[in-house]
Amino acid sequence: MQLFLIRHPRPLLAAGICYGQLDVEAADPQPLAERLRGLLPAGTPVVASPSRRTRGLAEALQRRPRFDRRLLEIDFGEWEGRPWDQVDRRLLDAWAADVLHFVPPGGESAAMLQARVVDCVESLRGPRCALVTHAGVIRAVLGHWLGLPVGEWSRLTLDFGSITRLEIERAQDELPSGRREERQRHSPAAGVLHYLNR
Repeated sequence: MQLFLIRHPRPLLAAGICYGQLDVEAADPQPLAERLRGLLPAGTPVVASPSRRTRGLAEALQRRPRFDRRLLEIDFGEWEGRPWDQVDRRLLDAWAADVLHFVPPGGESAAMLQARVVDCVESLRGPRCALVTHAGVIRAVLGHWLGLPVGEWSRLTLDFGSITRLEIERAQDELPSGRREERQRHSPAAGVLHYLNR
């Protein structure tokens, strides 16, 4: 399967504010959609996060995209909407010490994010799909299918409105969807990155 991973337009939000699942507006998606259409094969289905900042671009790319909550950005819980410089320094240090498993108060960990995102991608059918989503989601997808450690995938730079193409192996589909551990034993994650951040 070819995955076209598209990051939403720039949010209309002051710099330095924590926004994971905080639902904020974004810049006009039309100029981005015009550019991205030329990079997507005709008829590519679009699946998107239901956030406002992704919804506008998804609808500009396809009249009726499908929305999936598993493609939402990481949930920062009580940190959402707060300036980063007002978040408890001890908690930020704890997060830096365990990037994969640290859970912000009331939120979710990077491991939890990656699990739901992988579940979403594994449920997709067809030869290709465009996902209009968030930087954290795209990083989690790339980390899983490229076999990257969290210290690498969590730091990948992704521009607003960028597109990244990943081709993934789908041999795992032969086993029932609820048996993820068995599928991974039979066919470990494998992907080929064709381009990043175009």
